[in-house]
Amino acid sequence: MTRTPDEIRQAVADSVRAIAPEADLDALDPKRPMREELDLDSFDFLNVLIELHARIGVEIPEADYARIGTLDALLAYLAARLDAR
Repeated sequence: MTRTPDEIRQAVADSVRAIAPEADLDALDPKRPMREELDLDSFDFLNVLIELHARIGVEIPEADYARIGTLDALLAYLAARLDAR
């Protein structure tokens, strides 16, 4: 299922806010490590990915975690996975 970049970004924002309600994605530097920018520990980050899976149906294998460290990288990864369907 193809989604627009705005829909993907909104799904990420909603997923992050579900785990870290105080997170401000608009203030986030999309090229810096997302966990660091949002002060997420590894458990919170995993929960964000679980939330994302529930919202848009993309499962991110642990082997790919290193590829999705920044917001830009995560958005590109999700777009590519959604387009590949």
